[in-house]
Amino acid sequence: MTITLHVCTTCRAGLPVVEGEKPPGTRLLAALALHPDLPQGLRVVGVACLSACDNGCAVALTGPGRWSYVYGRLGPDDAPDILAGACAYAAAPDGLVPWRERPLIFRKQSLARIPPMES
Repeated sequence: MTITLHVCTTCRAGLPVVEGEKPPGTRLLAALALHPDLPQGLRVVGVACLSACDNGCAVALTGPGRWSYVYGRLGPDDAPDILAGACAYAAAPDGLVPWRERPLIFRKQSLARIPPMES
């Protein structure tokens, strides 16, 4: 099953972006997409905005028939923990990862949990 990790590429993490530099969200996307331990079945997709501007950088985890999650206050250095969380999410049949099995950043920096769409 394919799981999608959406990464807000416009997130500025509350900081001004110097002309010619990439926003922090774009740098986070690059760190995730280029990570050597990208889990099988995980798509990493950049999106223009997750509407979590006060909590950027933000990512969302989604999958068919699963709960979805939005996490914020992340950065490129968090890529290994984000991918560990994505692995745990992929292993949970409904997307509900037991709290203690989530990486610390997913326990502390969750912005939203969205129920699955009914088919």
